[in-house]
Amino acid sequence: MFKTVLIGSGKISEQHLKALKGINQVEVEGICDLSPSLSKFTSERFGISNWYTDYNKMLSELRPDFVHVLTPPVTHNKIVRDSVDSGANVIVEKPIALSNNEFRELFQYASSKGVTIVENHNYRFNSPILKMTEALKSGKIGNVTEVDVRMVLNIKGGGRYSDPNLPHPSHKLPAGVLHEYITHLVYLMLEFMPDGTVDKLDMVKAAWRNHGGGDFFKYDNLDALIISNGIHGRIRFSCNQWPDCFSVDVRGTEGALSAELYNPVFLETIMRAGGKHLTPLINAVKSGRVLCKSGYSGLWNKIKDISAYDGLYRHLELIYESFLNKSDMPVGYKQMDDTSRIIDELLREENQI
Repeated sequence: MFKTVLIGSGKISEQHLKALKGINQVEVEGICDLSPSLSKFTSERFGISNWYTDYNKMLSELRPDFVHVLTPPVTHNKIVRDSVDSGANVIVEKPIALSNNEFRELFQYASSKGVTIVENHNYRFNSPILKMTEALKSGKIGNVTEVDVRMVLNIKGGGRYSDPNLPHPSHKLPAGVLHEYITHLVYLMLEFMPDGTVDKLDMVKAAWRNHGGGDFFKYDNLDALIISNGIHGRIRFSCNQWPDCFSVDVRGTEGALSAELYNPVFLETIMRAGGKHLTPLINAVKSGRVLCKSGYSGLWNKIKDISAYDGLYRHLELIYESFLNKSDMPVGYKQMDDTSRIIDELLREENQI
């Protein structure tokens, strides 16, 4: 049984706690937040025995095996180091660090203490992405030529990021609030590009823009192109459009794959048994069936309060299983390192247009 604690009682903590309740090997023994009312409320809601406002006191008293760091990114470095010093393995919300150098120093520091740190790459494990991965492995679309990841999230129109009277800490990140989200976009793009992509970059161009104006948001739009060994990767983010979407499109020499994560859909556009002339019709019919089914499933998921965080549940379960079985982590050093290296490139002044 692993003894686990959480630092941070914000919105994402609810998803972590729901996921941990389904893992038999985990006992959540403590929750910490600077707000005593929020810390106490979360402990009562999820049946956690101990709540704190001082995470060092919690680490000292409970001596956990795992710490989930769910605080704003600007606080990660110190909290992760303190957690490592307590002898705990650490699961950290994205971005794990504000630069690649900072990430490498943190990882090396944890390794020197004999513990592991893992960044939460939850969308790697959502059902449509897993289906897309299997389709690629089977060779259905030939060789990958293009990967396009797009997120539209209207965070500028309301919610915790949009109140200038109570600014969210992420506004202080190098790319502002968008910095909180680009980790997801980058690791999904790299998931479908060949190994070695980051070591063979031909071009990186990033258009960071504030189309909506105002001083509160540093940027509200990103359109970036990453070319490596002739393969095009593109990531796009907008927080002043509607409707919300989170899509991944992969094109190859023999077909294309599409996934939507907010309203789970996976589509294949491939050569069918009907031959070249009937393939478009067969693909259209199959796609129509999938979209109709997805529409009903999406409605049912909302009724049952099932969100796009199903990948988080899988990721956390796999992390604890890996420790139990002493096997490789589902997200390893290279995946985290490559992701932070690309983010550094996107933020590099000479790569901005």
